[in-house]
Amino acid sequence: MPSLLFCGPKLAACGIVLSTWGVIMLSMLGIFFSAKSAVLIEDVPFTEEDIREDKNPPQNIYGLYNQVGINCFIAAAIYVGVGAVSLCQVRLNKRQEYMVT
Repeated sequence: MPSLLFCGPKLAACGIVLSTWGVIMLSMLGIFFSAKSAVLIEDVPFTEEDIREDKNPPQNIYGLYNQVGINCFIAAAIYVGVGAVSLCQVRLNKRQEYMVT
């Protein structure tokens, strides 16, 4: 029977820690981008032409803020998936410790 175990206990634990930090950090960034925090203006991808050519520049920038916030939430969801896989690996490693071969 093929095993679903593909990483050791230390790597799985490291994956859980990194996933937890990634979910917290990216969720907070997503919230702050969605709230249109002025501190994060340097991380919004816009050029001067975007401001000059648009008749309503704040709406264009707000749309970019929302897009970056959505991207942060998507990345946080990916980290949740990686954390779930790491948690499964930890449980499989614990089960293998008790198996007699």
